[in-house]
Amino acid sequence: MRSRSRLLGVFAFTLALSGCALLGSGPAPLDTYTLSAPRASEGARRGRLQVLIAEPSALKALDSERIVITPGVGAIEYLSGAQWSDRLPRVVQARLAESFQASGRFGGVGKPGEGLAIDYQVVTEVRRFQVDTASNSAVVELFIRVLNDRTGVVRASRTFTAMAPLGGGTQGNAAYVQALDNAFNQVGAEIVAWTASAI
Repeated sequence: MRSRSRLLGVFAFTLALSGCALLGSGPAPLDTYTLSAPRASEGARRGRLQVLIAEPSALKALDSERIVITPGVGAIEYLSGAQWSDRLPRVVQARLAESFQASGRFGGVGKPGEGLAIDYQVVTEVRRFQVDTASNSAVVELFIRVLNDRTGVVRASRTFTAMAPLGGGTQGNAAYVQALDNAFNQVGAEIVAWTASAI
């Protein structure tokens, strides 16, 4: 009886060790990327206008940390071994807010929960944010609405689209992300300038 319980103890210990070994041999960590803040040109300050950058909306395929690849019409894949540093809409929101702040065109710029007395909201829909392997380029399309926060009336709306070729000396996942960053920087700078002229 004693030898049997000792044998069971050894068996349980062996299982525990093999479990630890399995835990240690998990999948390799993913390369994690973020976007840079678009460099919008500085312009005339719009008085004390306060602008809120709302969290963008997006379809489920884009509303995650995964980086989208489109190999053909209607087909969606994800970039292997790579991810965004947060859900894509939150990354886009943070970088747009930085760009609006750095432009110096507004009295105040913030995100929800930061306590600003808001005049206008910049409401974004992420429609495309992907690498199109057929055209060997990154495509970013954002639909923007500028909303009067006090009346709920849309002051202006517009779709912004940019394409950036893959390449530029980088390879692998970094090349895909760099192209997406280039396309995002183009539309982001246009969004800041357009918003400033619309309000």
